[in-house]
Amino acid sequence: MRWAAAALALFLLGLAAQLTGLPSWLWWALYLSCYCAGGWEPGLAGLRALRDRTLDVDLLMVVAAIGAAAIGQITDGALLIVIFATSGALEALATARTEDSVRGLLDLAPDTATRIHADREQTVPVTDLEVADVLIVRPGERIPADATVTAGGSEVDQATITGEPLPVDKGVGDEVFAGTLNGTGTLRIRVDRRATESVVARIAVLVDEAGRTKARTQLFIEKVEQRYSIAMVAATVAVFVIPLLLGDTLDRALLRAMTFMIVASPCAVVLATMPPLLAAIATAGRHGVLVRSAVAMEQLGTVTHIAFDKTGTLTRGTPEVVEVHSRTAAVDDATVIRLAATAEHPSEHPLAAAIVRAAHDRGLRPPYPEEFTAHPGRGVTARVDGHVIGVGAPATRSRRGHEATFAAIDAVQQRGHTAVVVTRDDDPIGVLALADQLRPEAAAAVRAARTVTGTTPALLTGDNESTADRIGERLGITDIHAELLPADKVDTVRALQAGGAKVAMVGDGINDAPALAAAHAGIAMGRSGSDLAVQTADAIVVRDDLTTVATVIALSRRARRVITANLAIAATFIAALTLWDLIGTLPLPLGVAGHEGSTILVGLNGLRLLRAAAWRRAATTPR
Repeated sequence: MRWAAAALALFLLGLAAQLTGLPSWLWWALYLSCYCAGGWEPGLAGLRALRDRTLDVDLLMVVAAIGAAAIGQITDGALLIVIFATSGALEALATARTEDSVRGLLDLAPDTATRIHADREQTVPVTDLEVADVLIVRPGERIPADATVTAGGSEVDQATITGEPLPVDKGVGDEVFAGTLNGTGTLRIRVDRRATESVVARIAVLVDEAGRTKARTQLFIEKVEQRYSIAMVAATVAVFVIPLLLGDTLDRALLRAMTFMIVASPCAVVLATMPPLLAAIATAGRHGVLVRSAVAMEQLGTVTHIAFDKTGTLTRGTPEVVEVHSRTAAVDDATVIRLAATAEHPSEHPLAAAIVRAAHDRGLRPPYPEEFTAHPGRGVTARVDGHVIGVGAPATRSRRGHEATFAAIDAVQQRGHTAVVVTRDDDPIGVLALADQLRPEAAAAVRAARTVTGTTPALLTGDNESTADRIGERLGITDIHAELLPADKVDTVRALQAGGAKVAMVGDGINDAPALAAAHAGIAMGRSGSDLAVQTADAIVVRDDLTTVATVIALSRRARRVITANLAIAATFIAALTLWDLIGTLPLPLGVAGHEGSTILVGLNGLRLLRAAAWRRAATTPR
């Protein structure tokens, strides 16, 4: 990045000196310094490739830049150097940041664990744990290994693995994952997998493998660079040697060859591709979508299917009280909420926060309870207004004598909500339904995704089937995949791609990162997204506006159409000028003018995408 920045700064200084009429030796010195700063690395890479008997466009561009300087067109050569140096630096930066995030992912699991051996506690490194070791995990600690609960009960926040927005109650026989956060209870667990085989470790491996696979992706123009490079070098040598063999003078043959090299050099072709993509990246950035590279922008335009994560992507990722069912005529809905919020006031559980927030939204001000007791994995009890108020999971109660209450519970759960029972002196007085709320723009975003791709989006979530089905029904998504672990999401994306689809995965969590990396294009929700998801994705929705997903895809498609037009313009100019030089005698100034004219023309055509109108058209006409 430093060399690329230095090359750009030197180029701008040289251009300013040239345009303001300063001495030519000054701006030539600045341009040559630009050559050195930005050209040494691609030049060295090109020479190494040449040693391996391959000819790549890096070396060709450096040679073309030197050739341009040799005939006095040093500005063009310096511009070419800057383009290549900047492109390589951005690619290296993206790769390095992703690798840093993968290493950070492994920090989710604690370094040590408390192992029970011969009824004594030992603090041991997580890497020393073996299958069947028994561990104790206290409240607030991260679980050190994939394991099964053998004693105790608690609620565990496992959003990093499954994406579920609410902590999950865990009891004897339940599975827990390394890196997830224990709640208010104490758990005794038996290790099922070693640290290197845990789910969180496999997430890191999946991200790394998928990222390395995707790193081989190139711009369309780069896919033909090898053949073009060889053809251009061979043609330049032929243009120089053949006239000499036919009796032409050295000066005339060299001038013809240099003219050919200038007019045939792919400056216009490079600028046909990069300015539209860079302009599209800049326009998307102004509207809240950060696209990592020109390659990523180009790939977005080829997407045929979009897959959405649920929690934090289509939904807000935080629970809200959506229904209140009072179970007795003596207690209304407002009283149920007030009593429940008072009982939950001291609790740190996300459901408690949602209930207290619902009371405040209704203008209620629940006081602090007289007494409070938390029951890990079951709920809380508190003394309020002289009564014992309980708020907890319905599974802790018997159905006998409470058929009407459980009918309400069943109805709530069938709609994909979480049911919470409120009791007074052990008698049910109400049922609260809590759910993760849809983003306001989710429905519009799904419609836009369907329009831009012509296919129905898919929903990929680690949440349960009933909740996923409810969200899918509300948004019109029929392709639903629920209860997926991170590896399952990757498998689902790859299955879609095996059928010919080019999938854009939209997600926000650590559990989405492998699928983001494996997808044809990964799009992360920036404001709510984890660091790993953001660093893995090809594009980041910075302002959390989900409707911009379809818009940036449409913008990319427009950029690709501009590229196609630019390539046609560049190819026409190159073909005409090279034929003129080969068949007749192309004056060098005219060749340079034609070459520069085509370069400027395609550059300006690509920069049209910088206008605000380009984003508006992409938003209103996504096809």
